Amino acid sequence: MLLKIGKIILAIVLSFTFTFSLWKLIICIHTKYFDDFNSHTVDNWLEENELGAYKKLFRDLGISTLSSCGNPEALPELPPGDEHRLQRAALNLQQKLILREWLKENRLQSYYSRLIATEVTSLEDVYWLEDSRAMQILGKDFTIWNQVRQKLPTSKSQLESLKAELWSTVVKTSNHQDAWTYGGMLVVSVSVAGLITLAAMTDQSLAPEARHSLLQYVTGKYLMPSNCRVEWNFNDPSPVGHTFSFIVRFFQRNGNSYPICDRDEVAVEVTAEGTKKVVVISELGSSTDPNNANEAKVKFSVRTAGQYKISIMIGSTHIAGSPFFKQFIPGPMCANRSRLIRSTSIVVCQAGLPNVLHIEPRDEYGNICNFDNDSDPTKGYNVEIYDLNDQLSEKYSNAITLNYDKVNSRINVIALFPEPICLRARISYEGQQIPNAYFDMVVLSSCDTTLVHKNIASRKHNISYDAKIVSVAGLPKSKPRKVICYIGPKQFTIKEMILKIIPKRIATFRLCPSTKIHFLPTTPQSSSSSSLTTVASTNISSSNGNNNSSSSSSNGTIFIIDDGSQPKIELSSKDRNLIAATFTHFLIKNIGGSESFKDKQDFFYHEVRKFHGSNCFHEKISLKVQREKILESSMKATKNFSVSDWCGNFEITFQGEQAIDWGGVRREWIEIICAALFEPVEGGLFCTFHEKRQALVHPNPNRSSHLKLKYYEFAGKIVGKCLYESALGSSYRQLVRARFTRSFLAQLIGLRVHYKHFEQDDPELYLQKIKYILDTDLDKNENVEIYFVEEVYDTMGQLIRTVDLIPNGSKVRVRNDNKSQYLDALATHRLSNNVKDEIDSFLKGLNLIIPDNLLSIFDENELELLLCGTGEYSIADFKAHHIVNGSNQEFRRVLDWFWAAVSNFSQTEMARLLQFTTGCSQLPHGGFQELNPKFQITSAPTFANLPTAHTCFNQLCLPDYESYEQFERALLIAISEGNEGFGMS
Repeated sequence: MLLKIGKIILAIVLSFTFTFSLWKLIICIHTKYFDDFNSHTVDNWLEENELGAYKKLFRDLGISTLSSCGNPEALPELPPGDEHRLQRAALNLQQKLILREWLKENRLQSYYSRLIATEVTSLEDVYWLEDSRAMQILGKDFTIWNQVRQKLPTSKSQLESLKAELWSTVVKTSNHQDAWTYGGMLVVSVSVAGLITLAAMTDQSLAPEARHSLLQYVTGKYLMPSNCRVEWNFNDPSPVGHTFSFIVRFFQRNGNSYPICDRDEVAVEVTAEGTKKVVVISELGSSTDPNNANEAKVKFSVRTAGQYKISIMIGSTHIAGSPFFKQFIPGPMCANRSRLIRSTSIVVCQAGLPNVLHIEPRDEYGNICNFDNDSDPTKGYNVEIYDLNDQLSEKYSNAITLNYDKVNSRINVIALFPEPICLRARISYEGQQIPNAYFDMVVLSSCDTTLVHKNIASRKHNISYDAKIVSVAGLPKSKPRKVICYIGPKQFTIKEMILKIIPKRIATFRLCPSTKIHFLPTTPQSSSSSSLTTVASTNISSSNGNNNSSSSSSNGTIFIIDDGSQPKIELSSKDRNLIAATFTHFLIKNIGGSESFKDKQDFFYHEVRKFHGSNCFHEKISLKVQREKILESSMKATKNFSVSDWCGNFEITFQGEQAIDWGGVRREWIEIICAALFEPVEGGLFCTFHEKRQALVHPNPNRSSHLKLKYYEFAGKIVGKCLYESALGSSYRQLVRARFTRSFLAQLIGLRVHYKHFEQDDPELYLQKIKYILDTDLDKNENVEIYFVEEVYDTMGQLIRTVDLIPNGSKVRVRNDNKSQYLDALATHRLSNNVKDEIDSFLKGLNLIIPDNLLSIFDENELELLLCGTGEYSIADFKAHHIVNGSNQEFRRVLDWFWAAVSNFSQTEMARLLQFTTGCSQLPHGGFQELNPKFQITSAPTFANLPTAHTCFNQLCLPDYESYEQFERALLIAISEGNEGFGMS
C-alpha cells in the first residue's frame, strides 16, 4: 500500500515538472514561429495588393492571420482608392481560402498551387475546368477530382451554403492557431494527460482512456506498426482466378508478439487499378492456437488482371512496407470467354484475296491472355469448314489459317478461298467452340465484289434484286410469289408488284444488328423452289451496270430474313449471295464495325459529332426560364430554335435567381425538365401501367387536353439534346432521368412490340392475363372464350367500347394455334397503336438532332444505358432492402458469395444485374427501398446452372455451385449475355 502511494506522489511531482517545461516550450514556439509566420504571410498579401503602407496598421489592430484578411467586414477603413482595392483583395482571398479548404476536405490540397496557377481561384471555377486540363494537373487523382466535382451543388443557394460552411471551417482553424497564445487550456490538458498516463503505470483501470501506460512506453510493450511483417502465400506475379491469402504478424516495439484483436483497428484494403476496391475477408488472431494470436489471415479474390495495391494499416498508420504492390496476370485461354472479332453474323470476302478476322484470346474472367516467347499461341485451335448441309468440306479444309499478332495480342484468322462459294466455318479451342465463331461465309467473285462496293458507295440507294417468297412465319405458300427486295442504308424492303406497275410493300426490316439473314441448306424442296427463280433477272438501277453474277451455285438459294419481332420471311433468289453481301456491308457501315455496346457507343458519339460538325459549333446561347413554369417557359424560349441552336451550349438563367451557369445550372435545368416531362402524374405526358413506384413510364393516351403533341416533340428534342451533349465528352455528359418502358424504347429504334414486353412494362396484366392464356389449353377448355377484340372500360369499370384487333376480330376465336398472334395483336394495340401519334411526335423531335439510323444500332437494353447511364448503386442500400427465400446451409454459402461478387461489381455490371432481375437498369427514387416487390434472392433447386430471373417479382434465382469462382462466372454470364434471362414459366 505504501509503495502504491509513493508511486502516485512521484507521478504528481513528475507531472507538474513536465507541465512547467512544456508551458515554456509552447510559449517559445508560438512567439518565435507562429506569430512571425502569420505576420509575414499577411505582410506578403498586403504587398501583393499594393497595400504595403498599411502593414503597421494591421499589426496594431491585431490582424495577424490570412483568415482575418479574408473577412471584409473585419478590415479597417482606408482612403477611397485603397479601400476599394482592399475590399476586392479580401473577397478574392476569401474565395481562395474556401477553395483550399474544399481541396483539403477532399485530400487534394497538394494541387492547390497548381490550380491557382491555372486561374482556378474559387469554387465556381471548379465547374468549368476542362477534363483534359484537370487530368494534366491532377494525374492519378483525377478520378477523385471528377467524383467530388460532380457532388458540388447545382443551385446557387446550395453552393452559397457550402461556401459558408467551408469559410466557417477556415475561421475556426485560424482561431485554433490563435488559441496557442493562451496556452493555459493546452497546459491543463497536458497536465491531466500526464497524470492519467503516469497513474496508469500503477493501475490501468484508473485510466481506461489511455492507449498505453508510461510503463508500456518505457518497456516497449505496445503494438508497433513498423515492426509488423507480412507473409505472402502466393507468387508475384500470379494468374487471376484464385482466392489469394497472406498473413500479417503483429509485434510489439520490443520485438515480442502482440495478440491482435478488433480494438486495435486493423484495416486491410486491396485496390485494383488505383480506384476499384476488392472485398477482403480478414480473420484476426486464433481461437485455437495461442501461438498464432498475433496473426491476421487475409483472403481476397482476383479476376481482373493488373497491378493491385494492398494497404495494411493500424489506425491511420501503415505497417512496414505498406502499401504493397502485386501484379496479377491473365490465366489460360478460355474458349467460352474468347471472341472472334467480326462485325456481323455473315463474313463477306473475295475469292483469291485473303480476308483477315481476329480472335481475342481471353481467360475465363475476360482478361486478354499473354503468351510466353516459347509458347505457340495458335496451338489448340481447330478450324472446320462445312457446306450449307453441315457436311465437312475436305476441299476447303486448308482455306483458313491462323497466326499470332504479338503487337495486338490476338490471333489472326486468314481466310483465302480460290473461288466464289457459300460456306459455314466453325472455330474451336481444345474441343470447345468459341461462342461467336460459328458463322456463314459468302465468297464473291471480283466482279460481284466490285458491284457490291459500287452499290454501297452510290448515293442513289435504289438497289433491288428479284426473289420469290417461299413462306411467311413458317407457313409455306402454295405458290411462291414474285417480289422485289430493295436494300438501302437504313432498311431492307420487300415489295410485290401489282399488275407489274403498282408496288405493294409486304415487309420492311431495319438494317440493324437484330435483323439477321440465315442461309438454308440445299434440300429437294429448296431445290425445286430455287428452280422457279432460274428465269428471274436481277433488277438493278442503271448505275449498277450489268450484273454478271457468279454467286449462284449448287449450294442452294434459299434464305430467311428475321428481326425477332416481325414474322420471318423465307425467300428464294439466285442473287442470294449478293443480297447478303450488300446487306452485310450496309450493316457494318451503320454500326461502325463492332457489335459490343462500348464500341457501338463510341461509334454513335463519333457519328453524332460528324453529323453536326460543319454546322454546329456549340456556341453559347442564353436561355431564361421560370422555375415555377419550367415546361411552358422552356418551350417558349426554344420555340424558334433551329437544329444549330439546339446544338448550342445553353446558359440557363432562372428568373429571379442570380446563379452563374458554368454547367451546374444547366444540369439542374435538365433534371427539372426531365421530371416535368417524364414523371408519371395523373393526366401528364407519361403514365405507368400500375401504381407501384418502380413502374416504368409510357406515353399517356389519356393525358390532359392542354398537353398537345408539341409537348412530345419537345420531349424528343430534350432527349436528343442530352445525347448530343454526351457525344461532346464526359464533361458535357447529360443523362435522361427517366425509366422508360421496353416497348417504348423498342419503338424508338424501329422495332415492333410483342407480348413479351408486357412482363416488364405491365407485370400485373402479364400475370393475370398473358401468362394465363399461354398456360391454358384453349382448344380443350371450352369455358374460356376469347376473341380478337380489346374491351375498353372507364374509371368506373363500365364497358365503353370494343376494338377489333384484326379485321372482323370479334368473330375470330383465339385457339392454341393463334394465341401468339392474338397476344402480339393485343400488345400492338395497347403499347403501340394507342400512342402512335405521341411516339411519332417524340421521334420527330428526337430525329431533328439524332438521325434515326444511328439509334437503330442498339437494342432496347443498350438504348436505356445510352440514355440513362448506369446510375449510382449503394451496396449498403441493397443489403438493407432485399428479401431472401431459402435458409439451408448450401444456399447461405451461395448468398455470401453473391454479396462478395456484387461488392466487386462495376457500375455497368450492377446495371446489367438490375436489368436482368427487374427489367430496368434504373432504380426508382429512393433506391432499393422503393422496389415493389422487394428485390428477392431465392434458392433454385438446381446445381451449376446459370441463374434465372422473374422480372414480374424482381426475383433472382441462384442455383448451388461447387466454388465461388464457378458461381461468379455463371452470374456474370447470365447478366451479360442473357438477353432474355427472365423465367417464362
